[in-house]
Amino acid sequence: MLGITDLTTYLLGTIAIVLLPGPNSMFVLAVAARRGVRTGYAAACGVFVGDTVLMTLAALGAASLLKALPALFLLIKVVGAAYLAWVGLQLFKSALQRWRGQLPAAHADAQDLRQPFHKALVISLLNPKAILFFVSFFIQFVDPAYPWPALTFLGLGAIAQCCSAIYLSVLIFAGARLAAAFAARRRTASLASAGVGTLFLGFGAKLATASIV
Repeated sequence: MLGITDLTTYLLGTIAIVLLPGPNSMFVLAVAARRGVRTGYAAACGVFVGDTVLMTLAALGAASLLKALPALFLLIKVVGAAYLAWVGLQLFKSALQRWRGQLPAAHADAQDLRQPFHKALVISLLNPKAILFFVSFFIQFVDPAYPWPALTFLGLGAIAQCCSAIYLSVLIFAGARLAAAFAARRRTASLASAGVGTLFLGFGAKLATASIV
């Protein structure tokens, strides 16, 4: 079907990978929990655009390029790991200030979750899970004999984006339900923000040790 070699395996693999915690989903959840559904979807749109860019690069042979130029992949890893760690440290900083009562909730939101679309876009482009998915797992299901490979990549991308949209929508509405609780409980919000910050530091470490297989 559309040059996809094993649709069932791809669908099951995509769902499993989407459900794994990653910087994209954690950032969208944090935004929705702190600023509501509308802003959560703004962050989700950044994720969709970032994933589309990665899909396009995969279709253009990014995996082969990264394998041929290990220095380029090393540069991407270093920059990406540093950015994810920076996001984590910013979340830690605001969590600590809020815990101490030094930073009003509204101001904390403005500082660590401002420009949700743009920040989600950058996080998506540097997301180790997405990078490895699109340059390794994603391309394994393209039939090289199919005469219109663009349709194959389009079909694979549409499936991945649909799975991502459903999952992120669940996280957005779940996060929005937490918003009122966080507004009323300053220290609970601080602990949640610190937890997400810890995850981002872990994501940065994972990207720093990632490899193209």
